[in-house]
Amino acid sequence: MTTYQVTVTRDGKFWLIHVPAIERWTQARRVSEIREMAQDLIEIMTGESAETIDLDVTISLPPEVQERLDRAAELRSRAAHAQGHAAEELRGAARTLHDQGMSMREIGEVLGISYQRAHQLVSGNPKAA
Repeated sequence: MTTYQVTVTRDGKFWLIHVPAIERWTQARRVSEIREMAQDLIEIMTGESAETIDLDVTISLPPEVQERLDRAAELRSRAAHAQGHAAEELRGAARTLHDQGMSMREIGEVLGISYQRAHQLVSGNPKAA
């Protein structure tokens, strides 16, 4: 199997598709057509069959869009990290209330969760939080 690098940029209404390995270009109207158009181009220019072609597609976006996507990825990562800490704290709160003698129903009521959820938290199920 041969892997071809494919770089894609937007130009007006079209996506310009470049395959550096064969130094050829094609275009597509929609993102959903990019892989098919690149594969067809490679098949025509090299004679390889579709089964032997693998594509590594990179879509180049405007810098301001890429910056926003990078920030979004960073924020998602921070949110996942914060959610993990919040889950640990909720689990700790449930266990502390349990150690102080509260029933599962009371723990659920106090924490605003179901008693079944309180039981999961107290029992230490790693997926519980």
